[in-house]
Amino acid sequence: MANPRLFTVADAEATLPLVRRIVGDLLAEYPRWRAAVARFEVLTGGARADWGETADLVAARDDITAHAGRINGYLQELEAVGCVFKGFDAGLVDFHSLRGDQVIFLCWRLGEERITHWHELDAGFAGRQPIDHSVLMETHR
Repeated sequence: MANPRLFTVADAEATLPLVRRIVGDLLAEYPRWRAAVARFEVLTGGARADWGETADLVAARDDITAHAGRINGYLQELEAVGCVFKGFDAGLVDFHSLRGDQVIFLCWRLGEERITHWHELDAGFAGRQPIDHSVLMETHR
């Protein structure tokens, strides 16, 4: 992202109803995709290329493609909001912001009511720190 959208805490929190829905859909779809991939792997486990594809194998591949398409659509929705999805395990989402003149991430995960933490761009979830007044609170225009 060359010029990411910079969020204030209030701007990022205003997106949370939509972001919650998208992340919830994404986390519901992801295990379905993994199950479809596992089914495909089972079906191809004993297959040989010269046997061709069975109807079950084609259906399994199409199922993977459909789930992947939905996941991609959800990721595109989050990108359109301006946030960055960071993980299927905890539903992590980051929002670019400023702390002084440094670009940082406001950090949120599914289940949290508000955005209360930030971290440096390369720190990740383990580097989360509570938001203080040095984090962008007002819109820069």
